[in-house]
Amino acid sequence: MAEEGFPRRIAVIGTGLIGTSIALAMRERGAEVVLADRDAAALAMAVELGAGTALPADGPVDEPADVAVLAVPPAAVAVTLLDAQKRGLAAVYTDVASVKALPLRQARELGCELGTFVPGHPLAGRERSGPAAARADLFLGRSWALCPPPETEPEAVEAVTALARACGAEPVTVGAEEHDRAVALVSHAPHVVSAAVAARLTGADDMALGLAGQGLRDVTRIAAGDPKLWIGILTGNAQPVADVLEAVATDLAVAASLLRDGSERAAAHVADLLLRGNAGCSRIPGKHGGDPSAYAVVQVVIPDRPGELAMIFQAAGVAGVNIEDVRIEHSPGRPLGVLEISVKPEAARRLAEELRSRGWSVPGLA
Repeated sequence: MAEEGFPRRIAVIGTGLIGTSIALAMRERGAEVVLADRDAAALAMAVELGAGTALPADGPVDEPADVAVLAVPPAAVAVTLLDAQKRGLAAVYTDVASVKALPLRQARELGCELGTFVPGHPLAGRERSGPAAARADLFLGRSWALCPPPETEPEAVEAVTALARACGAEPVTVGAEEHDRAVALVSHAPHVVSAAVAARLTGADDMALGLAGQGLRDVTRIAAGDPKLWIGILTGNAQPVADVLEAVATDLAVAASLLRDGSERAAAHVADLLLRGNAGCSRIPGKHGGDPSAYAVVQVVIPDRPGELAMIFQAAGVAGVNIEDVRIEHSPGRPLGVLEISVKPEAARRLAEELRSRGWSVPGLA
């Protein structure tokens, strides 16, 4: 049985990263989950991972689910919703596409029953795709946008809100058009910019790539996403994404022109862009969506060997220090790296002393 207040029976159509992760999260809550996917191999993998049991492919169902999750690309949401409603698959329907206005408009055009449909978008993901990359904890602490149109019944919104919370997410209600403009700025356009930078590397020689540091990895990390998935997202939210890209392109074109100019006045204008970048970065919400925090960074030189990170985290626990964030800067060609641990400023010296006492090299913070 599922915990009280959570949907007890879930149907998930689409066993990719998001769909399978939702299934795994709800299985941990004790819900019964049935799965469907056109890709037989993906469905079999999700079933093997314990995400649920396979749903019969056609015809009406014997027992409708409380909530059906349509984990399909934006362009497929409306037709999948219509088919699911004709089958009587569930009492309430939601989707997880990262574009909301287009699927909702198409659902209206197809004559879908919108009273039971709650467009949704869990803002979580990974560079990897497919059921093998799924995790039950993928949504913990993450926002989950809900974009119900005026026709949606309150009971349907309550059911999908309960689903999002059961997965560990924080539901946020927002209009479909406003959602699409927001994700164009904070997700979709940044992916294209990351891809544009990464594309420059295809012709780079080994010497240049050997000099790559963490900064390049940070900028290009999301460029590793599945192009087939992303072209569906970008074309589904084309105008808002294009608006952001044009603004970014203008800034870059102006910066390029000024750098070629080479004068002090030109340099000052480029510096203005960098300062605006600082200001924008400072507005990104911090941990748990709160205000950005100024953390101290404790750097630790670590050898590349099993158990090293676990021992460092244990040392932090002994010192009574909470680790706010962590990343590793690898040393090319050497079996060691630098672990950068972000902590509250008042805890930095205590952590450094604990680590030094255990034999690790901690530069600075004398």
